[in-house]
Amino acid sequence: MNVLHRTWEKLIAQELEKNRKEAKKKWQPRLHIAPPVGWLNDPNGLCQYQGLYHAFYQYSPFDAAGGLKFWAHCTSKDLLHWNFEGVSLAPDESFDCHGVYSGSALAEEGQLTLYYTGNVKQTGEHDYVRTGRESNTVCVTSRDGIHFGEKKLLMRNENYPADLTCHVRDPKVWKEDGRYYMVQGARTAEDKGVVLLFESADGLNWKSLSRMETEKAFGYMWECPDLYKIDGRTVLSISPQGVEADGLNYNNVYQSVTTFLEGDFRSARMNGVFRELDAGFDFYAPQSFETEDGRRIQIAWMGMPDADEYYTNRSLEEGWQHTLTLPRELSVKDGILCQNPVRELDMWWNISMPFVNTYSGAIENCFELELSEVGERISLTLAGGLTLAWEEGEGIFRLEFTDDNLGAGRTRRGRKVEKLRDLRVIVDVSCVEVFIDGGRDVFSTRFYPEGEGCSIELQAPGSRGRIRTHRATAQDQAENPDSSKRQNMTAKRADVRRADKGAWQF
Repeated sequence: MNVLHRTWEKLIAQELEKNRKEAKKKWQPRLHIAPPVGWLNDPNGLCQYQGLYHAFYQYSPFDAAGGLKFWAHCTSKDLLHWNFEGVSLAPDESFDCHGVYSGSALAEEGQLTLYYTGNVKQTGEHDYVRTGRESNTVCVTSRDGIHFGEKKLLMRNENYPADLTCHVRDPKVWKEDGRYYMVQGARTAEDKGVVLLFESADGLNWKSLSRMETEKAFGYMWECPDLYKIDGRTVLSISPQGVEADGLNYNNVYQSVTTFLEGDFRSARMNGVFRELDAGFDFYAPQSFETEDGRRIQIAWMGMPDADEYYTNRSLEEGWQHTLTLPRELSVKDGILCQNPVRELDMWWNISMPFVNTYSGAIENCFELELSEVGERISLTLAGGLTLAWEEGEGIFRLEFTDDNLGAGRTRRGRKVEKLRDLRVIVDVSCVEVFIDGGRDVFSTRFYPEGEGCSIELQAPGSRGRIRTHRATAQDQAENPDSSKRQNMTAKRADVRRADKGAWQF
């Protein structure tokens, strides 16, 4: 650990202590990873190591509007409740002095290795796209998953193909058949997004193997690539920048999409058929990992870069911004990559309230509303200003804010859904995630209700469902007494009412 790293540690500790003494944050979620103070973006280094789940993320502790990037670190035993472990990686070397950018983790027997992009911006007159930026590939290892050793510089700009700009980043590394593989996102000199594939025998010395690209440009830059196999298919996930809106698709500033690769990934050609992972306002830079029991889990940044012109986050008033999504289990059904909340969430809910056709009431601000049977139409309004609606004749599922303060500038999004078969809506204080038809379509958005509860108005004739919540148990109180006390107080104040019939409203 060098002197600069120790200085960063001291400054961050002061910022965290200052934050600890401040008032309770009313919009901080209970189950979603959020920064204690400052700015959060991309999930990094997701893994399960020695039985414990690890999630790192891009972190700017000194400014909730963003700034110099570090890696913050959280751990969990159940993928739902996360402990903040502090800052693991800081910009403290000449090859990462302007930011410890995104990357991944490789968990092997007795060793956890983090790979990331070290960002350096040179002085002088540069555009920092074609000149003036170093995109260095760096790694660092740990035995216990908490303390990390000396950083190793693996690749510099001159080690990448010559037809690229300075924008090469976000290494995702895995091991297969005794060899190490890495994908990185890049922007070519012709402003075309591509994925670079590298190979290594030892995880340290890398050679360029091939690249993945479409015949026609699909955005000028591909960020945060991920490549994995699931249910007999090979999936490439990317976050392209520069894709134009197309009807209901690609309406955010940037997107996150997947495509299936045919044949061996080392030489596979892309067919140019992409599908958006999420139709909501707040989803970017997803990353996945495989659990020890064989599940493929994905977590994304529940935010959007460069969206300030359109919408914002009221948590800035509290000195922090952004969260990660809930961990999602991935699967392939009928040729579609599906996302669903991890099964641990089903086991955590311990109160269930069934309903038929309608529901009206107020409830604590962490709950799940599930429709297991759906009629010809639904209209669900949360907190008086966020409406989810679908009608069979139209065949479009809509998410719309009617209260600008609630959505902080967010407006409406939609996705073509011919037949709505089931629906799961998870609300966690200021986070909403909507899962449609077994996870075939998903909407993620932030919202900012006032008060400690959340009002629910549902009109869904011909539907059956339930609302699930969690009442604190003795185990909860033992592990986190302050949180459990707040939870039960909220539950007691919530006015929960149920109705079996009512007029349809759209």
